[in-house]
Amino acid sequence: SLNCVEWSLLPPATEEMVVQAKQLKGRFEGDPSFEYEYTEISAEDAERLFEDGKEPVIKEEARLVATIEQIDREVGIVPRRAFVKTPRGSVHENRNFEGLSLTEAKKLSSYFHFTEPVNLKNKSLLEKADLDPSTDFLDSLEHDIPQGSWTVQLEKGGAVVVLRSLLWLGLTFYHVPKTKQYGYVYFGTGEKNLDLPFML
Repeated sequence: SLNCVEWSLLPPATEEMVVQAKQLKGRFEGDPSFEYEYTEISAEDAERLFEDGKEPVIKEEARLVATIEQIDREVGIVPRRAFVKTPRGSVHENRNFEGLSLTEAKKLSSYFHFTEPVNLKNKSLLEKADLDPSTDFLDSLEHDIPQGSWTVQLEKGGAVVVLRSLLWLGLTFYHVPKTKQYGYVYFGTGEKNLDLPFML
């Protein structure tokens, strides 16, 4: 939105947009039509872009779409058992999910990345033996690298569990134990905290 009255949907992110956006550094300008020039692009890549009829620039709108996609992929999370995987491989919202207990809600192992699993494929058969294939089909936060990239806090005397990402500063996830209420929101600068390994 340019006037906070009329809103329009962003276009879906492509892999090319995500790769291009990762090369950019600095904060957003606030103008969707603003064009960033690539600062670190090889002569071959620049020549290839010119041959394809494209200039080595990316618009802020495309950068915003790609940044949202990156945030969703890297720190978009859900509680354990909120979704189930059927024997045919489709994933659905679990109608029987009644929330995590307070004890479970305090553990990082009770939260999963809501994206295609990466670490799960590398687990041994012995490690997979303890997992329920219908609910434990995603990557758990407890194995995130670097260790310590999440904070867990209790709010309102334990009535709400809040997780914050230190990798994408500004991402806050909440869950009300023993209820179906959970979600996450991002209020940040759109910059990944690349200094995190040195801060821990």
